Amino acid sequence: MTTRTNPYGVQARVAEVTDRIARRSHDTRSRYLDGLAAAAAAGPRRQQLGCANQAHGFAACQPGDKAMLRGGEGANLAIVTAYNDMLSAHQPYERYPELIRDAARAAGGVAQVAGGVPAMCDGITQGQTGMELSLFSRDVIALATAVALSHQTFDAAVFLGICDKIVPGLVIGALSFGHLPAVFIPAGPMTSGLPNGEKARIRELYAQGKVSRAELLEAEARSYHGPGTCTFYGTANTNQMTMEIMGLHLPGASFINPNTPLRDALTAATARRALAITALGNEYTPVGRMLDERAFSNALVGLLATGGSTNHTLHLVAMAAAGGIKLTWDDFSDLAEVTPLLARVYPNGQADVNHFHAAGGMPFVIRELLGEGLLHEDVATVWGSGLGAYVQEPVLDDQGKLGWRDGAQVSGDTAVLRGTGAPFAPTGGLRLLEGDLGRAIIKTSAVAAERHVIEAPARIFNDQEALHDAFKAGELQGDFVAVVRFQGPKANGMPELHRLMPPLGVLQDLGARVALVTDGRLSGASGKVPAAIHVTPEAAEGGAIARIREGDVIRVDAVAGTLTVLVPAAEWAARVPEMIDLGPSHRGVGRELFAPFRAAVSTADTGGTIFAGGFA
Repeated sequence: MTTRTNPYGVQARVAEVTDRIARRSHDTRSRYLDGLAAAAAAGPRRQQLGCANQAHGFAACQPGDKAMLRGGEGANLAIVTAYNDMLSAHQPYERYPELIRDAARAAGGVAQVAGGVPAMCDGITQGQTGMELSLFSRDVIALATAVALSHQTFDAAVFLGICDKIVPGLVIGALSFGHLPAVFIPAGPMTSGLPNGEKARIRELYAQGKVSRAELLEAEARSYHGPGTCTFYGTANTNQMTMEIMGLHLPGASFINPNTPLRDALTAATARRALAITALGNEYTPVGRMLDERAFSNALVGLLATGGSTNHTLHLVAMAAAGGIKLTWDDFSDLAEVTPLLARVYPNGQADVNHFHAAGGMPFVIRELLGEGLLHEDVATVWGSGLGAYVQEPVLDDQGKLGWRDGAQVSGDTAVLRGTGAPFAPTGGLRLLEGDLGRAIIKTSAVAAERHVIEAPARIFNDQEALHDAFKAGELQGDFVAVVRFQGPKANGMPELHRLMPPLGVLQDLGARVALVTDGRLSGASGKVPAAIHVTPEAAEGGAIARIREGDVIRVDAVAGTLTVLVPAAEWAARVPEMIDLGPSHRGVGRELFAPFRAAVSTADTGGTIFAGGFA
């Protein structure tokens, strides 16, 4: 075990990065905390509302709830929900408000649905124009959360959300009301369906024209088959890992399947816990203080140790900014150097999150990382103790009563989950690339080591459809680096480009050395093809990616951490960025409404957000 002698009680590199974040954020964090203190000092706002205000707030309540709110003795719990029954992950939330209300009443409080937030499914919009609203939906969700809480009649809030942009948006919104306690309630993953390897195989066969659309649809339907999150380790399940390792979930809550007695018991317990940590009691835990630089360092380490979604290189930066904390991609990269890869979950392996959970899951991961001094144990959590409590797992006894026991001491399946003594890789599988093409992120945890360096001529595409057309026409031959540009936040909202992976995967399997360079996103489905993503500055801002020409030799080097073009310096300096007409990406499917977002959005490395400056 690593010796720890620094003030943070963690490894030297973790302490160094955490301290750097704190120093970098000093001014903005101080202003944020000053605002939080002022809001908290005012006391529960509900008791200061006018009579007409209060009457509006409880007019529709049941008599007992109305009496409680009228008297002002008990706490009022806001429910902010992303429920809809189109998303498999969010459909289980239909039942949650009543569970939460009942638990709140039993605890002497009241719970009300304060508001709903939009929840789009990236799985449905993949490859469609609606995907161009996906990243912006995160900031819409933050705004909707603020509207829900703006009535100022609540003492704490619980947040019902799981999927890609929804949880980060809820966190940003919660931090705008940072004086309130905030607890997140997951709904859990769907049960396992078609094995991930088989699903990937059929997708590649379809890309080659060897199976029909009906066969592809059958495979997809067997994969995504019931209530709960998709079971691969994409952004949705990375969100759940993040909420648990940051202490916003109850211990061990992330990956319990929906509609089970244990899941319902955890939901009720979460409501009770949220009421226990309001300013009306003795355990006041405002979320804005809880999520400090140590909590975000823990989130980064968790992301790296589990091989999580690259979307979090955007989301965690944006979430931190909302609390006055400044994260950079350098923080991710530096922590990756000391964080071992402990999990192999699809697309970084063949297992799904149910297998991960069964092998030991989050309690095992947290135990291992704490033991190596990679996590800060001395953080505030909604559970009322440090992160050490999160090595436990929830269980029901014979009478159905909820309790906790020690989690797994050893992995139940070392093909899925390993300890720090024998990790899958010594580093976290995420790398910052820098060079004359700008900055980018590459996820290497699913990429074979012999493909960590690719040097090949560029093939230029301005959208993923153009690459698909070239693939179908047999025009993609030999080694090449696919450059897919004008996909950044200012260009078209930075859509995910999952449809690029099957054809590139086919070509790689046929022996070609291929790579992808793009200012767009790939998210948790980043797979076996080396991909330099989130390139910034983006093409629409005249970034260097817009100066690449067909046939230029590009070098993607995940070993050295470089992204370069092998063009004579004088020729490269003389080039003018190519520009295209982006008008078609700004009209239709509601995209006209997001012109202000495209104008205000920040660069990918600052979160791709309209809130890049934070609230401080």
